[in-house]
Amino acid sequence: MREYALVCCIAAAVTFLLTPVVRVAARRWGAVARPRDRDVHAIPTPRLGGVAMFAGMAVALLVAQLMPTLRRAYDTGSETTALLVAGGIICLLGILDDRWELDSLTKLAGQVFAAGVLVLLGVQLLTLYVPFGGVGTLSFGRNDSVGLTVVLCLLTINAINFIDGLDGLAAGVSAISALAFFAYSYHLSREGYGDVAFAPSLFTAVLAGACLGFLPHNFSPARIFMGDSGSMLIGLTLAASAITASTGADTQTFSASAAAAFPMYLPFLLPLVVLAVPLVDLVMAVIRRVSAGRSPFAPDKLHLHHRLLEIGHSHRRAVLLIYFWSALLAFGGVAMSIVGDPLRVLSVVAGLAAVAIVLSSVPRLRAARRLP
Repeated sequence: MREYALVCCIAAAVTFLLTPVVRVAARRWGAVARPRDRDVHAIPTPRLGGVAMFAGMAVALLVAQLMPTLRRAYDTGSETTALLVAGGIICLLGILDDRWELDSLTKLAGQVFAAGVLVLLGVQLLTLYVPFGGVGTLSFGRNDSVGLTVVLCLLTINAINFIDGLDGLAAGVSAISALAFFAYSYHLSREGYGDVAFAPSLFTAVLAGACLGFLPHNFSPARIFMGDSGSMLIGLTLAASAITASTGADTQTFSASAAAAFPMYLPFLLPLVVLAVPLVDLVMAVIRRVSAGRSPFAPDKLHLHHRLLEIGHSHRRAVLLIYFWSALLAFGGVAMSIVGDPLRVLSVVAGLAAVAIVLSSVPRLRAARRLP
């Protein structure tokens, strides 16, 4: 745990120190987000924050290779190298978009290419444990699983990309997601389903550090945006963590019961729980745009964070509310897999959800009280 804490701090420190340098470079290069009708910021703000985040993650991952325990994550597979290479590609794609605003099809093609490189270098969904009917472990051929792996990557990448609309929102939600996933994957390894030097634990530890190091520069009022170079990098890292966790755990340690096998399904369920807020926003946006006869990638000002602003929440309060919902769902999902009493966890989550609903409705309640 000390080594994980150290690489997290290294990623945070490098990201924090490099972000001001990147901000100056972005201004000089012209990678600046100028206010548009659908934006909530009022002044031109530099992008390219993802460059500092990638640098922080890369330095932390390289330092991990020198540590006595975490170096085993390199010895047992190529997942870390795959993430560094594919992460560099998708960060480069984001840099081009932050500067020249690429069209949606070009971005999608670049995302598919980065996900394909990730698969080519060893991050692939190859096994699935089924405890029912004596099926046991299902093994997918490498060619058969390529499409599924790429789709999972694209879904997570664009879910994070869609919520990057308020100062500090994507960085904070991603830090919460990464910490929750780290808690899950570390527990999985400690319970005997994998090595303690587990690649998903390493990925999420450095990702959490990079997000936390960037957040002081990005929280409202933001001095720099992470841009697509950061949001797409985060999505790819979370996807790689989930896929590696599901494939890397040792299924032979499970008993035949569904309860004992539940942790093997969590890599598929947990991204939906951890990223519930951005994923719901993503699905609603696609349905809304397609129903209106528009492209699902066409931008608008009807995302969840925009709606919170419309009902009367301040910029910071809207972000903090989404943090609350994200943490509630993410850590609630993780607790379900770790704590032996799911009903107790559900009761706590339900109580906190009621609090979140009341907090989210405060502006409307105040407006209703003012009416005669």
